[in-house]
Parts: sequence; structure tokens; C-alpha cells
Amino acid sequence: MGIFDKVFKGGCSCGSCDVDETSKENTIKKEGAMTIKVLGTGCKNCVNLTDNVKKALTSLNIEANIEKVTDMGDISSYGIMSTPGLVIDEKVVSYGKVLKPEEIVKIIEKL
Repeated sequence: MGIFDKVFKGGCSCGSCDVDETSKENTIKKEGAMTIKVLGTGCKNCVNLTDNVKKALTSLNIEANIEKVTDMGDISSYGIMSTPGLVIDEKVVSYGKVLKPEEIVKIIEKL
């Protein structure tokens, strides 16, 4: 099985998941704030990336809308080949790895 098959048939690139969720969960909604999407099936890596996003936002003392996108159709529409993916204001900034909070801070500061 190639990476394309693994990612787009319900599995996460971490290799430890067999989750086939098809929902999009909004965890926080704040009007006028940046929108950050974590793309993934809900595996450990996706959860860790979400936690690191929250830590980065806390250290910057800013608010953002955080969405967990678990639908494989929605994820594939961003053109990424492996999860977890990180999208800030509809721009893909990372995929296939769990960024550390410090790395996320640097990305947000550049935007």
C-alpha cells in the first residue's frame, strides 16, 4: 500500500490509526479571529498537534478558531498527502508532522 492509499482510505500517516470519522468538529468559535484547522483522523499525532496549537496560542496570548477536520474528502481538498496537517486562514502551513508549540508560534508570527 502506498502513502496515498494509506492516507485517503481512512488511515493516518502515523500508522497507528484505523479511524474512519467523517465529521468536522468546531472546538472554539470566535468572530474576527484567525482560523486554524488541524487536518487528521483523530490519531495521537493529530491530538498532539491540536494541543501544541493551543499552547502556541496561549504563549502568544491570542485567540483563534480551532477546527478539527476529520473528513477525508475535506482533508484531500487541501492537497496534502499525509496527516496531520495544519491550515491557518486557509493556507496549508504544515503536513505530515507534529509541529512543536515554538514552531507554530514562528509560523503565526510570520503570518
